[in-house]
Amino acid sequence: MAAWRNAGRLARTLWRIQRMAALALWAHKARSLFVVAAVAMGVAALTVIVASVDGARRKALEIVDFFGPDAVMVIGGDIENRPVGQRVNTLSFSDARTIARSLPGAYAVLPMRSVRAVTLKYGNRNHESPIVVGATENYAKTWNWPLAEGRDLSADDITHAAKVALIGDEPAKELFGDASPIGRTIQVGTLPVQIVGRLAYRGLSGGGHDVTIDDRIIMPITTLTQRFNLDRKYFRGLRVKFHDPEHIDAAKDNLRALLRHLHKLGPTENDDFTIISASEILKFLTAFTGGLVAFLGVTAAVAIIVGGFVLANLMFLSVSERKVEIGLRKAVGATRTAITAQFLSEALYLTLAGSLCGIGLGVALGESLSRLGLLELRLSPKIFFLSLLAALAIALVFGLSPARKAASLDPIEALRGGGE
Repeated sequence: MAAWRNAGRLARTLWRIQRMAALALWAHKARSLFVVAAVAMGVAALTVIVASVDGARRKALEIVDFFGPDAVMVIGGDIENRPVGQRVNTLSFSDARTIARSLPGAYAVLPMRSVRAVTLKYGNRNHESPIVVGATENYAKTWNWPLAEGRDLSADDITHAAKVALIGDEPAKELFGDASPIGRTIQVGTLPVQIVGRLAYRGLSGGGHDVTIDDRIIMPITTLTQRFNLDRKYFRGLRVKFHDPEHIDAAKDNLRALLRHLHKLGPTENDDFTIISASEILKFLTAFTGGLVAFLGVTAAVAIIVGGFVLANLMFLSVSERKVEIGLRKAVGATRTAITAQFLSEALYLTLAGSLCGIGLGVALGESLSRLGLLELRLSPKIFFLSLLAALAIALVFGLSPARKAASLDPIEALRGGGE
């Protein structure tokens, strides 16, 4: 029974402390709103940062998954060490044929080149496509890119330089709406081309603001080189797929050795090509995301610390203005612990309110940035828990000193100081 009485007494004491904390905050509404706003700004920054970092990580994994663990991309020229003006047209169709015929483990070799910024027309509708890709047969299959409808490019299309194409999801919607594009003829620049396949929607960024990988046309590489007057010996990129993804590093070494032999490079000469695999893309994106975390983490920390200093300063001001209240409470028996608990409770209520407002503000800001295409955000429960943890940390770190100052006031001095 004594234990129950003690528990009941403690509960009533805590209730009185919380009630007095709430009344004190309500009595100083303007000051309370100022603290809430300061904390909310810091938590909003934290919300946007966590969501953007999570979005960047998800996008990195999507890119790696799209690229595929069983493939490498070869690009003409040494993109890491290339000086300005060095030749980038170093991959030839002879290279592609030799790789397909002689490289161990390779089962798909896809040469590619492209033309930028080409106008597509169908009837009275126009669409400016950022890229028209020329490729050999089985483009969709080699890129693990499902077809929503129609067929892939065939060997006959390449041999006869057929005026056919695969269309990405975005130009298909722009030119045809909800209608099927299969069998329709569009103008690619001045060239009439029949659509034979529609690529499924992928939704990945294709490099640049408001540009997605879905915004493209793919036609036979022979058609592209002939109709757009391109060099017929060289191409810009080569995708190679291998049977065994677990030995992709060894396959890369074999490919590099073969290309160096075909290009007659000496032991001391740099590669005149660049080989990229999914693991290298992931390393780059992980490093980029790590830098983003560091930079944005500092930004969020500064914003939260600013909110904490605002809280501390206003609470010190509150202690100075409420000396009489504190002196009266201590004179009628309030303990140092009770005074400390009340002021810490006030700090916690303010930071929790600021945290919840900050989450809402951060989500709204993040959604706006996502719609504008400035950030790729991913909202998760982690944001809620991190924001509440930030609120608790601000209350304890920046609210403890004012609370201890209030608790240490001498009641006689407090009453005398308040009467002056």
